[in-house]
Amino acid sequence: MNKIKTIPYMPTDLEVQNIDDHTAKVIAYPFESGFAITLAHPLRRLLFSSSVGYAPIGLKIDGVTHEFDSVRGILEDVAFFILNLKNIRFKINDENTDKIEIKYTFNGAQELKGGDLETNEISIVNPEVHLATLNEDAEFSFSIVIAQGIGYVASEYIRNSIESDYIALDAFFTPVRKAVYEIEKVLVEDNPNYEKIVFTIETDGQIDPVDAFKNSVKAMNTQLSVFNKIMDNDFIAKTDVETCDTEILKLLESIDTLKLSARSSNCLEKAGLKYIGELAVMSESELKAIKNLGKKSLDEIIEKMKEIDFPVGEDLGEDILKLLSKKIEELKTKEEEE
Repeated sequence: MNKIKTIPYMPTDLEVQNIDDHTAKVIAYPFESGFAITLAHPLRRLLFSSSVGYAPIGLKIDGVTHEFDSVRGILEDVAFFILNLKNIRFKINDENTDKIEIKYTFNGAQELKGGDLETNEISIVNPEVHLATLNEDAEFSFSIVIAQGIGYVASEYIRNSIESDYIALDAFFTPVRKAVYEIEKVLVEDNPNYEKIVFTIETDGQIDPVDAFKNSVKAMNTQLSVFNKIMDNDFIAKTDVETCDTEILKLLESIDTLKLSARSSNCLEKAGLKYIGELAVMSESELKAIKNLGKKSLDEIIEKMKEIDFPVGEDLGEDILKLLSKKIEELKTKEEEE
């Protein structure tokens, strides 16, 4: 028997299955009928479009001026060499570096594979991939620019990012090779129409598949957060403390909830600051001007405000500022009356 509801059923179960180093399943349930595909489809698209990977974006070969040239002593023409190069999956070892140039020199008869390009700065995910075949008199020197990015970027958009003597390469950054989902029925109490999402994610090894899924969820939440700013003026005029959205309510909480050190709390109290919202509307320079507030206390306050997603100096918007100012004034007046 169907029940009258006021809110959708909240999914409670999550399972993560690591199939191998490159493949994982993420399973979540139970969802209301129709909710599973509503969430699964955009998450699948975000897995491909928002996952960060690495790719070669520029190539310079000594003695070569364009991609249709050839190199003495190399079996493959430059065009085929570029195709092979694009099949190699790189990874910059330093997480703080988003672009790097690597130079190589190879001489004599040998088969070059992806693993031959590995250095202290970069790793090769698929070292067995064939790159080029050199004969006895080969002298092969080239440089590669490897960059971090998302999605696919055509070479014409890359030319401005590399030096003019480099051949610009189409860059396929996406490390996700497969992202599929299945929607299955699941029984909740006596209702068989609830749904389960079974995601299968496969990557090329540049990123763990579960991390790729986490990043896509984070990207979705970040994109949806823009709608948190919706606040109609008429709605604001009628809103009181009990019906403010959760962001405003957070700003109306006491500074004590930040659990600052005694020194920081005492400085703010002496300055007459009682509510988080009073800190949220201040710039860093205004905070610095508070009497006896040292650098250590300032850094602590800035860090605490970041933790609650209200960084010091962030523009809250005119409407929220008006409402916030009004509510804080009402709260202080009420305290004085009591």
